[in-house]
Amino acid sequence: MVDAHDQKVTHSYVIAYPEHEPREGDPHYKDFHAYRERTKDTAKCEVGQHRNDYSECQGPLQLHHAHVEFALMNKINLAWLEGDYPGISDPSQVGAWVESAANLVWLCEWHHIGHGGVHCATSSDFEGERYIKNLILRVKMWLKMGRT
Repeated sequence: MVDAHDQKVTHSYVIAYPEHEPREGDPHYKDFHAYRERTKDTAKCEVGQHRNDYSECQGPLQLHHAHVEFALMNKINLAWLEGDYPGISDPSQVGAWVESAANLVWLCEWHHIGHGGVHCATSSDFEGERYIKNLILRVKMWLKMGRT
């Protein structure tokens, strides 16, 4: 049996973003804003909602592209995407889908871009965080607990 322990994890890699237009020039960006306006008053962090526990949620709510980021849509393999989202194989419709409810979730700042966020933690750690409280510790919390 391995005793409970803290382990510092660091990841570094390069993402090869394809050429893409600035988001502000995207004709479907208005769809993102419309979804935001339509849902912001009842929005809840998806992780907190999944747990029915918002005690780790921190910071303002932000919209996250859950499956395909805007900057990646020009290189998306539509056959692969079609397998999970039937009807999306039309290249002219991908932009609209990327900015739609099918691809957007609300997350608090911590679960979006914080150390425990989907943009920072590994996929397996972020998924584990949905089920394990305090799996990913904030650095201040970690140091306050006397851990090094």
